[in-house]
Amino acid sequence: MAAGREKKLYWYTTFGSIEVIEPLWRNGTGIERPFSVVAGVSCRCSSRPLQRVMTDFGADHAFGQVPAKLQEHYGITMPVSTIQRTTERHAAGIYAQEVARVIEPGMAAGVIFIGELDGSMVPVVEPSPEAEDKRKGKVLSWKEVRLNLVHPKGSVTPVFGGNFAGGVEESGRQWGRCAAKAGFGPGSRLHAVGDGAPWIVNQVEMQFGPQGRYLVDFFHLCEYLGAAAPVCAPDHPQAWLDVQKERLKANQAPAVLGALAPFVRANEDDPVTACDRYLHNRLDQLDYQGAIQHGLPIGSGEIESAHRYIIQERLKLPGAWWSPDHVKTMLALRLNRANREWEAYWQGAEKEAAGTGQATLASL
Repeated sequence: MAAGREKKLYWYTTFGSIEVIEPLWRNGTGIERPFSVVAGVSCRCSSRPLQRVMTDFGADHAFGQVPAKLQEHYGITMPVSTIQRTTERHAAGIYAQEVARVIEPGMAAGVIFIGELDGSMVPVVEPSPEAEDKRKGKVLSWKEVRLNLVHPKGSVTPVFGGNFAGGVEESGRQWGRCAAKAGFGPGSRLHAVGDGAPWIVNQVEMQFGPQGRYLVDFFHLCEYLGAAAPVCAPDHPQAWLDVQKERLKANQAPAVLGALAPFVRANEDDPVTACDRYLHNRLDQLDYQGAIQHGLPIGSGEIESAHRYIIQERLKLPGAWWSPDHVKTMLALRLNRANREWEAYWQGAEKEAAGTGQATLASL
């Protein structure tokens, strides 16, 4: 091996750009760069701490806003394209880790867990199947992302899960994984609350069997009753509604149906008939009295709120459209942070780098 020419090597860190003059070594017909290999850096790369900072900002803010934040907090300048590429690369890494992760059932015997699942729409852009040039003819649409949570009764730190693709079966599987992460096991019970969608009820039965019990969201049901109230009691709709609410909380659903019955019209879809049909189809999912007596929630506001601060806050920004692959990976990134697994991911990245025998320059 013989000494050859020298070349400028520079990379980016949270302290700014670092430049060195690197000697190149000729090995036969090839050129070797021992400093780059041992230091674990390449020209124009970003150090792991800087990657973490960019991903941290990119996970919560529009990519176009991140350069100003880097300048304000670290006094460094990075292009939007690098920030976006770095964030999406680590989001993909987190997604791949979660897919490969094996979750064992918990051991919390005799514990009641709260479970909720709901969906919200996000903006998606895809190439048109009819366009020859995939860069043109984009198709914009709104598609559903499903989010779930599970936590022991009394806990204020839920575990979250979710999915973008795979259908209702995948949503149920992710709910089961989420429950296992939270500690749900063979001796546990699940109190599930939702809007009464049949597919959610089916997934409770498939994933949790006799350990799961489903309750229709009380406030969602009250929306049906609220629409029916002006028809059933035009002179005092609010008083009528209040009576029906108290009846539901006392597990007196037949009395509520009785109040609706005189105004139900067969084969119609008016508010009263719709409410009557909704109740009749869910009579085994209305145990509000039992839930209240055991201190369990009767509404699914927790998951509705989580949709706002986990999904919509980042994936539903004005003017932002996402490819399907990026919806999946950015969802994984948001869930990683919501589940307090952010530090573990970066510790793993550090250990992986250390296992290669590289020096610590990339850690600056």
